[in-house]
Amino acid sequence: MDVVAGYAVDDEMEKVLGLAEAVGEPVTVTFMWEGREKAERAVLVPAATLALWEHWAPTAYPTPDTRDEERADTEEPELAHPTEFGAFTLFRRRAGGRTAVARGGVVVAELLDPDEARWLQEQARDVRQGFMDPKQKAAFEEFLARQSS
Repeated sequence: MDVVAGYAVDDEMEKVLGLAEAVGEPVTVTFMWEGREKAERAVLVPAATLALWEHWAPTAYPTPDTRDEERADTEEPELAHPTEFGAFTLFRRRAGGRTAVARGGVVVAELLDPDEARWLQEQARDVRQGFMDPKQKAAFEEFLARQSS
């Protein structure tokens, strides 16, 4: 699902956050910043979906710091107060660049870079598809043994 939102408009942002929570699946958001020429894209991933992806993904997303540890420009993002949009509060993480979205003190979603969201989803899918719990594995091996005779 794709949504366009004016980042500085409280009601609009609250609607997008509520939509992602209600749908229960990732929502690609294009933020139209006031005074900026270029829009910013992010993927709003419900907390339960992100937890599932991170459970199955075998490793963490390779951030620029982990891809090139000797980078000269290792500036940290500027610290800022949390941003409130109605019932939701956005907490920008200085490490990793994610933004946690909380409602009533509980994280309900996270804004991720589209590349990170796609990578996590693919890693989780690939690992999950290759996984069989012990009972399923035993039944499959029994099935294969019967097929060879």
